[in-house]
Amino acid sequence: MHSTGTNSRTKGRLNISDAGPRFGSTKPAAGSTKRAAGAPHIRAFCECLGVCAIRAAMALAVISVLLPIAARPAQAQTETVLYNFAGNPDGAFPASNLTSDGAGNFYGTTYGGGLGRGTVFELSPNGGGGWNETVLYSFCSAPNCADGSHPMYADVILDSAGNLYGTTEAGGAYGWGVVFELSPVGTTWTETVLYSFANDGDGANPLSGLIMDPAGNLYGTTSPQGECSEPGTVFELSPSGGGWTEQVIYSAVTCTAGLTMDAAGNIFGASVSTIFELSPNGNGGWNPTVIYTFKHVVFPGTPVLDKAGDLYGTTEGKLPQGNGTVYKLTLGKKGKWTVKFLHSFKGGKKDGNHPVAGIVFDGAGNIYGATATGGTYDVGTVFELVPPVGTSSYNEKILWSFNITDGCEPSGSPILDSAGNLYSATVLGGSSNSGVVFEVTP
Repeated sequence: MHSTGTNSRTKGRLNISDAGPRFGSTKPAAGSTKRAAGAPHIRAFCECLGVCAIRAAMALAVISVLLPIAARPAQAQTETVLYNFAGNPDGAFPASNLTSDGAGNFYGTTYGGGLGRGTVFELSPNGGGGWNETVLYSFCSAPNCADGSHPMYADVILDSAGNLYGTTEAGGAYGWGVVFELSPVGTTWTETVLYSFANDGDGANPLSGLIMDPAGNLYGTTSPQGECSEPGTVFELSPSGGGWTEQVIYSAVTCTAGLTMDAAGNIFGASVSTIFELSPNGNGGWNPTVIYTFKHVVFPGTPVLDKAGDLYGTTEGKLPQGNGTVYKLTLGKKGKWTVKFLHSFKGGKKDGNHPVAGIVFDGAGNIYGATATGGTYDVGTVFELVPPVGTSSYNEKILWSFNITDGCEPSGSPILDSAGNLYSATVLGGSSNSGVVFEVTP
């Protein structure tokens, strides 16, 4: 375990020297070319460690000149950078959701940094108004990266004993990614690879995180070569005889979308143009149903269930023109799901563009999320959708527009605390252009 000290505010000059290799540099060059044809956020991630780092540095240079002359546009909310990633040894490029333990600590992953192949980190309040970041594990600590390499949009989940579970896009015994467990042992953490993907009918390259059912089974998705054009899998990983058994329970072009499970054990997920449901058949298998098909390839994010059983989510829009939407799916009396688009993003300075991740609700039914681009400086926003009164439509509020110094390109779903504060991370931006963890306060 490695503690990298306290960090609470963005300051200093952007440094692109830690930008590192492009996404997928551990794969053949041809794979990177194919990936560029995928979803907008996949293309952005492919380029962000190279082209976007340069763009960010140039943009920051311009902003540094302009800010003393023209004040930043007033925003009703405030944003605080809780931590600036520096690359080594603390991690770089956090693209995943944050996970809260309920005690005020956050856990997440970084795509790079550490030993160069990504980390699992903990962020804890230090009691003095700042935050301490601790690297719980650096990937590629084992020979040939047998312990995993490059967690991508892969958040971690906690079990009741305090163990963390997650995925890496690459590494493992065969180089096609792993499912791992991190267990606290005294003041350190021990990593165990639960499964190494072999790309032999079992899936390859898990990009998103996991969900766990009450019996301790894990579920996730894979996306071969990180592409959004080739069929991936939905897999189940079950404890068995001291080890774990993997089975593929569905095949779809899942891209980076993760899974959601309802109280009855039904699983919901997304392909690049559909929303699907997997229901237990009572014999250890699953019955798949496509519950909604979009008219275009729209790259939906991870669906989210509300208390009434309705599904909500985001799409990145019809390519190449679309800017993305927030949608709601409702199950009718005859078993048919119908869609309602709650908001269509316009892009530009006054709205977001490309909502990569999912959304979160508060107790009043307000919806919160983030867009990877758009806003005042075209590097992302945090938004709120206020539910309609009567026959009116949802009203969108831009809670924050990032300006690179305070973050750039948020890719994870925000999480909400009891006071209404939102927490998430950005892939880039901050003092070293290696990403930040931030808080938006109403």
